[in-house]
Amino acid sequence: MTQVRLVRMLAAAAFTALLATGCATTASDTSQVPAVPENAQQATRTEANGDVVTEYRVGGALAMVRVVPKSGPTYYVTDSDGDGRLDRNSDGTRNVPVYFKLYGW
Repeated sequence: MTQVRLVRMLAAAAFTALLATGCATTASDTSQVPAVPENAQQATRTEANGDVVTEYRVGGALAMVRVVPKSGPTYYVTDSDGDGRLDRNSDGTRNVPVYFKLYGW
C-alpha cells in the first residue's frame, strides 16, 4: 500500500512539473505581440460590455488597436502598411491577422 501511494505522489509531482514547464515556455513567447508605435498618442475607452479598447495614433492616423475583453485574451489589430486603416486581405475581406497575448509577466 505504501509503494502505491509513493508512486502516485511521484506521478502527481512529475505531472505538475510538466505543466509548469509548459506554461513557462508558452508565456515567454511574446514575439507575436506587436510593439507600440513610436510617438503614438494613446486613447483608451471602456465599452458598455466591459471591453477596454486602446487606440494608438501616429500623426492622426490609426496605427494599432489593443482590445482587452472583459473575458478572454487580449488581442491586437494593426495597420501594417501605414494607410490609417486596419489591414484587409488582398481580396478585400477583413480576415486580418489578430495577435493574441495569452500570458504575460
